[in-house]
Amino acid sequence: MMTLQDRFNQWKETLLKKSLDRFKERKERFETSSGIELPRLALPPELNSLADDSYYAEKLGFPGEYPFARGVQPTMYRTRFWTMRQYAGFSTAEESNKRYRYLLEQGQTGLSVAFDLPTQIGYDADDPIAQGEVGKVGVSISSIKDMEQLFDQIPLDKVSTSMTINAPAGVLLAMYIAVAKRQGADMRQLRGTIQNDILKEYVARGTYIFPPAPSMRLITDIFQFCAADVPYWNTISISGYHIREAGSTAVQEVAFTLANGIAYVEAALAAGLDVDDFAGQLSFFFNAHNNVLEEVAKFRAARRMWARIMRERFNAQKPASWQLRFHTQTAGSTLTAQQPENNVARVTLQALSAVLGGTQSLHTNSMDEALWLPTEKSVRVALRTQQIIAYESGAADSVDPLAGSYLVEYLTDEIEKGALSYIAQIDEMGGALQSIEKGFMQNEIQNAAYAAQQAVERKEQIIVGVNQFQIDEDVELERLRVDASIEQGQREKLKTLRAGRDSATVNSLLEKLTAAAKGAQNLMPLFIECVESDITLGEICNALRGVWGEYVAEGF
Repeated sequence: MMTLQDRFNQWKETLLKKSLDRFKERKERFETSSGIELPRLALPPELNSLADDSYYAEKLGFPGEYPFARGVQPTMYRTRFWTMRQYAGFSTAEESNKRYRYLLEQGQTGLSVAFDLPTQIGYDADDPIAQGEVGKVGVSISSIKDMEQLFDQIPLDKVSTSMTINAPAGVLLAMYIAVAKRQGADMRQLRGTIQNDILKEYVARGTYIFPPAPSMRLITDIFQFCAADVPYWNTISISGYHIREAGSTAVQEVAFTLANGIAYVEAALAAGLDVDDFAGQLSFFFNAHNNVLEEVAKFRAARRMWARIMRERFNAQKPASWQLRFHTQTAGSTLTAQQPENNVARVTLQALSAVLGGTQSLHTNSMDEALWLPTEKSVRVALRTQQIIAYESGAADSVDPLAGSYLVEYLTDEIEKGALSYIAQIDEMGGALQSIEKGFMQNEIQNAAYAAQQAVERKEQIIVGVNQFQIDEDVELERLRVDASIEQGQREKLKTLRAGRDSATVNSLLEKLTAAAKGAQNLMPLFIECVESDITLGEICNALRGVWGEYVAEGF
């Protein structure tokens, strides 16, 4: 076995082989305010004095090397910071576009789109079922015209965009690609992510449309299409965030997220894809809660587990296939309506844990989100929180700064142990989909949420301002309101769109889509053709509903 010294030398050699442009450091010297120089990577003083180098080889490794516990890049944030990607979207495409451009002007480095509920479940703004929900919890997108307005004056070949969309993810991605093409961009150069994670919708969130089998088919169609035509796009963001928001523990978040990831890989393999052709385009999405050290350990454990799963379970050969790359959002469920200014401190701790844990991109929640849609000022404070961590805290100046801490390594091992136990149980049930159908994941999350609430009510868990340190207060924050008239405006836009398009082309394409849904061909090229002909999101989803039906959870 190689000694730790040998491995360290190999790691340094790897760095030297990399492009100087790619790995140019942000500055020449990293040091504390006392002038203490920070090493690139903290290591034991005497490398060869350790009796058992296997721990470092198998459990830690070096940054950018299997099993990636210490990060997916050799230099991490010394090269460049994580992507600062504030989640935003409300009202109309025009209003959301203004917010995106404002955030980019304030130093945001990537876009993240929130869609309203009708869009998330595949309905147009003028559908009767959408009444009262248009533009309320995200931006209303019914057609390519809306998508064009959403990204007006934003060059899609120059920004990275994340879209939180699941059941109709393929249709929204088709709109994004079509808009990029109209801008003159090469779709092979587009960078971004669609969430596209339907399993967690059945578990924790509920914005599903179709039954599991056709839903999984849509996902593997996207994997296959993007591997060939949009190679830099992350085709799925396997999400633990909503699992945690529903009340899971940190261990359950890791276990259920990776179990879902296993199910997606198995579905892609069953569809005839080669693991190394799509695995590098998988990404993950995690929550960041208040217990800083547990959260850091959670991220490290998830990376190490996924590397082993991909290499040992699925025999992936490319190092990129082993890497768990993830976006983090601070925990919305921890924000309080009481004393909302306290949420700034909560978000800061959560964001710090994500950075110390090696996230690739980050959204920081705004202090007023427990009350209403965040204002421009509160969003700016949230973004500034990331910038202060990046530029002022020193947390980004050394690769994996907490590695080697006895407590962090202990927590990492324990989280991994608990998560592997859950995955073994899920495997015995036949996999993630079968465990969801049996209600296993849902019941485990519900039990954890109930236990957590009991702890709060018994004051075993203190929530500052809620069950301890309360005050009488009148909340005096700016408030953002969504104008009720936007719904009528969206209806008028759709009326104009339908009146101006070629009806024969629309009918022909919808018939073609219906026939394709009954067969096995990849649907993504058809989605692009449909949206380019002004066929709406709702019309496409309704055509698919006509073939596949809708999923109804047991008990409803």
